[in-house]
Amino acid sequence: MLKKLITWSVHNRFLVLLAALVITGWGWVSLHKTPLDAIPDLSDVQVIIRTSFPGQAPRVVEEQVTYPITTTMLSVPGAQVVRGYSFFGDSYVYVIFEDGTDLYWARSRVLEYLNQAASDLPAGVQPRLGPDATGVGWIYNYALVDRTGNHDLAELRSLQDWFLKYELQTVPGVSEVATVGGMVRQYQVVVDPEKLRAFGITLAKVSAAIRAANREVGGSVVELAEAEYMVRTRGYVRGIEDLEHVPIMVTEMGTPVLLRDIAQVRIGPEMRRVVADLDGEGEVTGGIVVMRYGENALATIERVKQKLEMLRQGLPPGVEIIETYDRSALIERAVLNLRDKLVEEFIVVALVCLAFLFHLRSAFVAIVTLPLGILASFVVMQQQGINANIMSLGGIAIAIGAMVDAAIVMIENAHKHLERYHQRYGHAPKGDEHWRVITRAAGEVGPALFFSLLIITLSFLPVFTLEAQEGRLFAPLAFTKTYAMAASAGLAVTLVPVLMGYFIRGKIPAEHRNPLNVFLIWLYRPALTAVMRVPKLTLLVAMLLMLSMVIPISGIGGLLAPLKWPFQLVEVFSPGGDIEDSRVMIERVDQAQQRLSRDWRRTFEGTPWLARFADGLGSEFMPELDEGDLMYMPTTLPGLSIGKAQELLQQTDRLIRAVPEVRQVFGKIGRADTATDPAPLTMIETVIQLKPRDQWRPGMDTRGIIQELDAAVQYPGVTNAWVMPIKTRIDMLATGIKTPVGIKVAGPDLAVIGEIATRIERVLADVPGTASVFAERVTGGRYLVVDIDRTRASRFGLNIREVQDVVRSAIGGVNVTRTVEGRERYPVNLRYPQRERDSVQRLRLLPIVTPSGARIALADVA
Repeated sequence: MLKKLITWSVHNRFLVLLAALVITGWGWVSLHKTPLDAIPDLSDVQVIIRTSFPGQAPRVVEEQVTYPITTTMLSVPGAQVVRGYSFFGDSYVYVIFEDGTDLYWARSRVLEYLNQAASDLPAGVQPRLGPDATGVGWIYNYALVDRTGNHDLAELRSLQDWFLKYELQTVPGVSEVATVGGMVRQYQVVVDPEKLRAFGITLAKVSAAIRAANREVGGSVVELAEAEYMVRTRGYVRGIEDLEHVPIMVTEMGTPVLLRDIAQVRIGPEMRRVVADLDGEGEVTGGIVVMRYGENALATIERVKQKLEMLRQGLPPGVEIIETYDRSALIERAVLNLRDKLVEEFIVVALVCLAFLFHLRSAFVAIVTLPLGILASFVVMQQQGINANIMSLGGIAIAIGAMVDAAIVMIENAHKHLERYHQRYGHAPKGDEHWRVITRAAGEVGPALFFSLLIITLSFLPVFTLEAQEGRLFAPLAFTKTYAMAASAGLAVTLVPVLMGYFIRGKIPAEHRNPLNVFLIWLYRPALTAVMRVPKLTLLVAMLLMLSMVIPISGIGGLLAPLKWPFQLVEVFSPGGDIEDSRVMIERVDQAQQRLSRDWRRTFEGTPWLARFADGLGSEFMPELDEGDLMYMPTTLPGLSIGKAQELLQQTDRLIRAVPEVRQVFGKIGRADTATDPAPLTMIETVIQLKPRDQWRPGMDTRGIIQELDAAVQYPGVTNAWVMPIKTRIDMLATGIKTPVGIKVAGPDLAVIGEIATRIERVLADVPGTASVFAERVTGGRYLVVDIDRTRASRFGLNIREVQDVVRSAIGGVNVTRTVEGRERYPVNLRYPQRERDSVQRLRLLPIVTPSGARIALADVA
């Protein structure tokens, strides 16, 4: 059958060449349409639910929001893991789905089940789905800076929120533009509690009056003089003066009491949970461009840059957009590096073919199959939706050596046939005779070569059985290698015979005239003769070589011994029963440590050379990728205030910027305004852009820079972590942990969990290869608890909610409405003055007006 295909291809060579041209054109178009990225997106199919519950403590958020949503999401079809985070004022729930689940099907299922959970949530709380993206989709960051000082942080934040953000979200491929840092403009109504007492006004009444004074409605239409006029009443608050004139009540004398009579109205910053800093020079406002799932990262970044160039013209004088992170540099560097290696492989293959065949046109036939096979593989890649990245292009690089084999063997056989024909008839074949010789030569070896290539192609079938993260990592490599080899096999029995007929003509140099061939034959023929004389000994040596695999297998077993530590420790603390005594748990930690140490020693007992071999072998799921940029992600102790967080961020940024190889530092502490960033106020994320390598000090490398940075940035209570941006986000999405190795301890008692975690921190600090160990403090939050006495409150006609509303509004402040100023919206906040809430003693005296008009203090009912 394959011989018939070869014969048909030679007889219909015009159609074969036309098909090759079509494949070339189609492949060229597919090559430019294939999405480009640095590495495959290893993140799971996930849907994020973010729920804002402003002003609420993490325990309240956990009990009233996170728990109802997570329990409902457990029954979503296809959901594998449901992970919830509760922070001050925010809840995040991550629903991880089975591999292969369609993202938009998963989002619709989550939305369906979210409607069921809505009835269990507090009034006014609205959960929202995060963007159709992952944390790995953070492809581009920028900062808004005004070095002239004419625009403050609030104005820069308004530019970002109401101008840049919406414009950039129109760019194809962009799922979301998240704002980070800056200050949100806020109208602050600071009520004087003494004046509230004097007039007998409750906070609830003030709040209702402000809301009632900020609205607009329509009054249908009126027909006047054969024309229709739409009726509209104006009533939006447009500034401080409008708020000051909001009526609260009328006294018995008929005098109106306005908001300005009982409160001070001013503009100030909204309470924030994130700070952004640039180069340690002060706070800035930033933006994070989040790419839609499955989009072309490089093309999306280019479109974002073009859009930003257009938007610069609309910025106020003095305001600059400064790029703080750009993944396109890594993508281009990775792809260009692989492209250069592919070109080098092309050149090497060409030189080898030329050296052995000793015929330029024959070498051209072998080489031309390489780009055709690669272009054919890009056609399938583009149709299947596989990105061009390090792994997929690496598969093509692996295949190149084997792709050319078939063509070279067929050309060698054609040379033999043409040489014999010349020896027999004294001249080279011409016309139809030439094509018959080529067909006969190709038919002899073509079928065997085709099947040999298919066998090599199928050798990667086990890779396709990999699942989850490892499947997503290695599948692109296996696919592209398979497609390239399959295309090469097809070309070997179709195009190669045709090209041989056209290019292998004239006098062909004999093999014995090529000095390289003569030398190699002289070299290998004695060895071949020797092994053929002693076939049994040859097979025995081969068997012994195969059995030598026992050495690395034993070594790997020893290597895996320390990797059992986290899993066995997790088993020790698995919530199979109640934890009665933390000391028992700690003793189990010590026992596990001793048992694992014995396992390690027993593995290599009596074989010191084997131990040295295995220790040097190493093991890693994915080799470390130097992304060109670094990320500083330390963790501080809990309870950090926003003021101290700002100071710590600026100081660490200055120290990092002082290292000569650092070009720019953009740090944030806290969480950006996106569901893809569940970061507490204790987490610093500083993106460090390094200078080009030719500007580094002699002998300096990335590891040396990290060591120098780690030595420079040392703060008490801060545990350093120097990581790569993309890899770290992959780790966090996969496990919820920002480091490559982590241990989760589960149980019913937070105090015991915290004690066990700190004990594990001390135990694992001595494990070889450990740079730093940090146990998250799950019980370190500080609370001022208002414990309401129901009996005393009822004597004043107050219920729990009325007292809580006073605490929530007066102390924490509550946004009662939002102004509408053109396209911009700003919150109106109601609270008591700072002097009334700056100490526990003042909080005890917090005034409350009862429904009957009585004036009491908070301590009277709590």
